[in-house]
Amino acid sequence: MEDSQEIVDNVDDLQNTVVSPLISFSFWLFIIAVIVTIALSFWSMVRNPENLKKTFGGIAVLAVLLVIAYFLSDSNVVYNTAGGIERGGEEGSAINRWVGAGIWYSLILGGIAGIFFIVDLLKGLVKS
Repeated sequence: MEDSQEIVDNVDDLQNTVVSPLISFSFWLFIIAVIVTIALSFWSMVRNPENLKKTFGGIAVLAVLLVIAYFLSDSNVVYNTAGGIERGGEEGSAINRWVGAGIWYSLILGGIAGIFFIVDLLKGLVKS
């Protein structure tokens, strides 16, 4: 029995030595790709001030929608299936408030996307 456990441990060590560098390389490659993408986006906005205005306008609209979602959310207590209070789910918790805001934010953005989808669909039907 000890031999089989020793074999399993050896296989786990071998897998860690093979996979760990690959995961580290992938992680750093991802970080570099994100940094380059963000830098090029900022460079493009700086070179074209009209795009910068549009970008800040879009961010402002998203910020207003986030504020609306935050005020629509509540911070009521969150119970688990056993009837106990979840950790971080106490009444008045900031975590509860932000989770609720995230849910409302998703619903608001999904509703807006649905409206635009329907309008675009109707435009396509009218044209044809």
